[in-house]
Amino acid sequence: MASGNGSNFEALVQACRCGSMPAEVVLLLVNNPGCPAQARAARLAIPCTLVDHRGFASREALDAALVAALGAAQVDLVVMAGWMRVVTAHLIAAYPERLVNIHPSLLPSFRGLDGVGQALAAGVTLAGCTAHLVSEQVDAGLILAQAAVPVLASDDRESLAARILAQEHQILPLAVMLAAQRLGLPSG
Repeated sequence: MASGNGSNFEALVQACRCGSMPAEVVLLLVNNPGCPAQARAARLAIPCTLVDHRGFASREALDAALVAALGAAQVDLVVMAGWMRVVTAHLIAAYPERLVNIHPSLLPSFRGLDGVGQALAAGVTLAGCTAHLVSEQVDAGLILAQAAVPVLASDDRESLAARILAQEHQILPLAVMLAAQRLGLPSG
């Protein structure tokens, strides 16, 4: 699931295709029409479905549509790779311990929106990213993997975010494999 650029989605597809992650990406769900992730899916020949959140009266209704799309694709594990929407208990219950999220901070610090901006505003010297299982509390689920990134004196939001994103691409495939192992899912 992605809302924007889709670089974490592409990192997962590449990890599958090069054999470092024994899995298959069977579907990309996006919620923003025309987002760059859609073009990545087309280039990578991965089916992509638009489920525009603006067309739903509630988060629960959106999540019901997501569950239907994921079920139709027979998805075992869901990865929120830049999904910029808070999910509800409906989606979490449909995929218990099968929802992985990537967040641009060293959780439990800087939950929610703009983890990079929060880190810069707090003046920390170490930032990073966390891949975790999704729970009903935002960015509070079981941590699967983390990577630390030093905050440089010259950093601005863009430069720090770019270095954190490079680490997200590294830890997200690992976190997906760890989540699958925890569940005893087939590996390949």
